[in-house]
Amino acid sequence: MAKAADAAAEFVVDFPTLWIVPDWIEAHCPVPDGFRQGEDLELYPWQLWCTVNHYRVRPGASVGQLAPAFHYRRSQIVAPQKTGKGPWSATVTLAEAAGPVVFNGWARGGEVYRCSDHGCSCGWWYQYEAGEPMGTPWPTPLIQLVATAEDQVDNVYRPLRNMVKHGPLSEFMRVGEEFTRVGEQGRIDTVTSSAMSRLGNPITFANQDETGLWNTANKLRRVAETQRRGLAGMGGRSMETTNGWDPSENSVAQTTSESRRKDIFKYHPQAPKTLSYGNKRDRRKIHTVVYAGSSHVDLDAIEAEAAEIMEKDPAQAERFFGNRCVAGSASWLDGAKWAARSQPRHVRPMTRIVLGFDGSEVDDWTAIRAETMDGYQFTPLYGPNDEPTIWNPADYGGQVPAAEVHAAVSQLMARYDVVRMYADPPYWETEIDQWVDLYGEERVVRWYTRRIVQMHAACERLKTDVVRGSSGTITFSHDGCPITADHIANTRAAARPMDRYVLRKASPSQKIDATIPSILAHEALGDVIAAGLAEKQMSFYYGS
Repeated sequence: MAKAADAAAEFVVDFPTLWIVPDWIEAHCPVPDGFRQGEDLELYPWQLWCTVNHYRVRPGASVGQLAPAFHYRRSQIVAPQKTGKGPWSATVTLAEAAGPVVFNGWARGGEVYRCSDHGCSCGWWYQYEAGEPMGTPWPTPLIQLVATAEDQVDNVYRPLRNMVKHGPLSEFMRVGEEFTRVGEQGRIDTVTSSAMSRLGNPITFANQDETGLWNTANKLRRVAETQRRGLAGMGGRSMETTNGWDPSENSVAQTTSESRRKDIFKYHPQAPKTLSYGNKRDRRKIHTVVYAGSSHVDLDAIEAEAAEIMEKDPAQAERFFGNRCVAGSASWLDGAKWAARSQPRHVRPMTRIVLGFDGSEVDDWTAIRAETMDGYQFTPLYGPNDEPTIWNPADYGGQVPAAEVHAAVSQLMARYDVVRMYADPPYWETEIDQWVDLYGEERVVRWYTRRIVQMHAACERLKTDVVRGSSGTITFSHDGCPITADHIANTRAAARPMDRYVLRKASPSQKIDATIPSILAHEALGDVIAAGLAEKQMSFYYGS
């Protein structure tokens, strides 16, 4: 029986944290079910890692601070099925209900936390070391467990109830079907999309389960936002747990993952993208990585479940067991194939290259990709700070900075020996006309991507060369640009007559704009090679 690997060596804690919390959990939260029900629980390495990060304390924290005392305002844990997310979420919820989770100053050394001082007669105590952050319970914990449906919320609430019933917390917690009373005034409520009336109340902690399924359509995006507002008013914090999500659904989990905020702890173990989930041998390697730290998991059983789901819904299997965020419909180009061609290298000035350009105005992104004569594709840099030639209008007040794009094109034309540039004209007709005037119509070519026959052929050229790796005189490779990789992963092929297709987004919120210049650059390279222009031509003039 193949077991998941131990990941303890990967988790190094070099920051102040409420170490008392995981110790309290293991003393008060017994194993909830199974053959070992009621026995002492021991957190798996990944669970301990996420716990100490969620309770990481800022070095400058002071007594009286609530959420601001902690390094992270909230946490997101993305892990595959069967790792134990539900039971672990239950332990953190119980700690928030009755454990020492509120920062209570810095220890001088020797201070002791005693359960008996906080209404628990279990006899447990904890002695602090000098300089260690101390904790105290919430006086009136108000907690919500939220999921899309009752059976989903039970993934956390069922083990929580069993932990209370079979452990020392039963003396001051009264467990019900829909809520648990904590002491005289505190409570833990379960909330689903059909019980929205409980929202809007002030809360100290929210456990949001399977946020990969939360979106605008099922009204759970509003739930997430409402809860976070309620938490802000009380100085509370929240935690998301989920499987990998479908990027075409624009879920709350995806929004959290893509946030640039530094005060969100994110745990999302992933195997190298070069491993293909459709390949059984690669799939085992992926499972070994994403289930590391969950020593109870039988990888043979995981493989059996994944293989069966793969027969009808490969994307679902990859999300559930591979911990990857893949859309339900098939991608235009396998992300693993693209990742396998990543071989970053330096491209020297005056190298002979081609360019691909696709522009937008206020919504989609604008990007330039370049490719050398031997098939190395990269996102060139421009400006004094070496910025990539990819512009997100949201970063510039909602509109692509045309002046910066002009400057970038000028620098690239001067820095490299640009043989040809294929540019898609819509929204940029005037600018492209200017480039034609400046650099010549042999170098700057208006290449309309709306032409289905030509665009289909260009897409197939790049796709084929990525999959094969080599074609003719070139061996395709690229710089590993993460934005380009994400956009290619978002790209779908929509069928058209005559066995052709056009490219589309996985969802309206997704972006594929860096895919298009990659296709155009590679098409330009193929045409340059076919025209015999790959090598620099020497010309001589003989006077009479």
